Amino acid sequence: MRIALPLLAALFLASCTTGGTGVGVEPIPGSITYGGQPRTKLTKAPVGSTFEHIFHDSFGRRVVETYRIQPDRSLLLVHRRVRIDYF
Repeated sequence: MRIALPLLAALFLASCTTGGTGVGVEPIPGSITYGGQPRTKLTKAPVGSTFEHIFHDSFGRRVVETYRIQPDRSLLLVHRRVRIDYF
């Protein structure tokens, strides 16, 4: 029993991933870049600037994503927070 908890913790941490690509976060349904880049480009926002996109996922959780504008004006999803509200 003494070794079970550290072993379980090590297995849990080993299963964590960063999104697979090493760059950015993989989009989910509701993300601006889910299914590809948007057709319109943000032409007035400075390159490197960030903005947040807030939506609810299929489980009703509030999702806050942070995007960065790339030099080619495409969007890079750099961070996602999921908020679980308990009633």
